[in-house]
Amino acid sequence: MENGFKPELRILSTQDKENIFDAALQVLEIGGMQLHHAEALKLLQEAGCTVEANQHVKIPREQVQRAIESAPEKISIFDRLGECVMELGGRRAYFGTGSDLMYAYDVGKGERHLTQLDDIARAARVCDALSNIDFIMSFAHPHEIAPKMAYLESFRCMAVNSIKPIVNTADGRDDLKAMWEISSIFQGGEAGFRKKPYTIHYAEPISPLKHPFSSVDRLLFCAEVGLPVIYSPAPIAGSTAPMTIAGHVVQGLAECLFGLVIHQLKAQGAPFLVGIGTAVLDMSTSQCSYNAPEYLMAYLAAVEMSHHLNLPNWGYAGTSDSQLPDGQATFEAGLMSYMSLVAGSNLNHDVGYLDFGLTGSLDMLVIMDEIIDQLRRMQQGIPVNDETLAVEVIQEGARQGEFLSHPHTLTHLRTTQWRPNLINRMGHDQWDQAGRKDLLTKAHERLNQILDRHQPQSIELATSEAIQACLDRFKKTIQ
Repeated sequence: MENGFKPELRILSTQDKENIFDAALQVLEIGGMQLHHAEALKLLQEAGCTVEANQHVKIPREQVQRAIESAPEKISIFDRLGECVMELGGRRAYFGTGSDLMYAYDVGKGERHLTQLDDIARAARVCDALSNIDFIMSFAHPHEIAPKMAYLESFRCMAVNSIKPIVNTADGRDDLKAMWEISSIFQGGEAGFRKKPYTIHYAEPISPLKHPFSSVDRLLFCAEVGLPVIYSPAPIAGSTAPMTIAGHVVQGLAECLFGLVIHQLKAQGAPFLVGIGTAVLDMSTSQCSYNAPEYLMAYLAAVEMSHHLNLPNWGYAGTSDSQLPDGQATFEAGLMSYMSLVAGSNLNHDVGYLDFGLTGSLDMLVIMDEIIDQLRRMQQGIPVNDETLAVEVIQEGARQGEFLSHPHTLTHLRTTQWRPNLINRMGHDQWDQAGRKDLLTKAHERLNQILDRHQPQSIELATSEAIQACLDRFKKTIQ
């Protein structure tokens, strides 16, 4: 029998959440924000918002409440083959990579290199093989590709090398539209994509309190076509946001909700994910940390605010500020992943990030796949029923003097005990005889096996030709 209770992590009281939400509404209603998009300004003005001469907009709290109520509580996401693989919302947690990293760390050489399109292909293929990586992002920036084509070529590369859902980034509306067209091809057309969205778009405003044309333009396009969108600011505590954790969260939430209002005015009920990248500026090193305790507390508060609003959220997991996949990396990445899981964060990206979000490690990604698997086992909770309480079994085992041969042990062995593939569970002598391999060595061997043997499900020729035609049309627009 499945256990009904699951472990949960909370960092805010109900009153705390109400106070943070009210403060965010005050920022929107009294302070307002800069908006640099004519269509969005018109939408807000016609809805009764105050639009001042300098493109400064103030949004009444009633308008924010209407947007929250109209946005869906759950978003179903499908893979390239049309199978539903994620139900975003509630406390369900999914994990994936991040995007646009400048460097990749090579364990064999012990150094990092500037990323290329091949790094994106390798990452997508590895993710396709890892059962605990639920969605993919580019994990690298293709430095050899012309900037206007970089995001679109990255998207095609991901689609070819994995069937898993894609969270994409884009230069503007035009290349985003091309990605949406490709996604629609996989799902049998525009109507098919609305029913079975395969991609999610990531956009963000600029902190503090500015909404640039490109981000808002893509936000509006997503609303038009039913493409799920993340609108996640990245306010930096002490730099582009208040130093205090509560103030940090208030600003980020207000910036995200500003986008939600625009999005829902364009298309009521369109799918939207709440998110805040709660970066912290380390005043002693001038680095933005992904793993400072203040970052983690602000992030957990942001996740709780998404639950308070009953909206799906954009989250983080599997990251480290370490320069290489070492003990620090494993500790930091595992801790954040555990927090995301038990906090109920929905769509958790950046698994495999190192170096403050500048470098990716496929070896770290392989390690995190196993760690997430273990965490998911722990999140199942403890089934408590007559069978598991085992009162009669205890008496029988006591009479026998052992439980090893008892049928109850055999019945529950495989369902109760989690088995690692990389993490060591051997005693010293067994470990010594097995080659004295550490975690990173075994992860690197597993990575090489995937790259040597795993092939994603291929794309049919007609679909490939349709995708190429879409890319060719886009190329003509930028020449």
